[in-house]
Amino acid sequence: MRAFIAILVSFWLVVPLGAYDPSEVLQDSALESRARGLSAELRCLVCQNQSIDDSDAPLAKDLRVLVRERLTAGDTDDQVKQFIVARYGEFVLLKPRFGAHTLLLWGLPFVLFLAGILLVYRRRNRGTNAVQPEALNAEEKARLDKLMNDQSE
Repeated sequence: MRAFIAILVSFWLVVPLGAYDPSEVLQDSALESRARGLSAELRCLVCQNQSIDDSDAPLAKDLRVLVRERLTAGDTDDQVKQFIVARYGEFVLLKPRFGAHTLLLWGLPFVLFLAGILLVYRRRNRGTNAVQPEALNAEEKARLDKLMNDQSE
């Protein structure tokens, strides 16, 4: 049991290290924290569901180095993002910007949600709006009774 706990603790200590090479880390802690923040917002183009902060791919390493180079050159966070988007396209952002070209991406979930609510509402109310059949008159009741009596005999 102790061995299991030791393995679990060692795994827990190693996992947060991520994909960073010590040579990538900047000496200025403020710039390094900005670089980490930007790296968490940029998609690895090889892995596609990971940020470049989490990816071990060589392209992700190149992007991390590029982010740090741009920051040390004096670029703001927005300028670094614009530079990388201009080079690799909007897909490189993990959270795409809201604009005319991404309106469908941002609006479709809400449209589908509202359509689902409308569908449920209409199905639920369909039974209450149904036309109720008219009651049988005396002649129809007598005919029905006769048919039922003939069936039971």
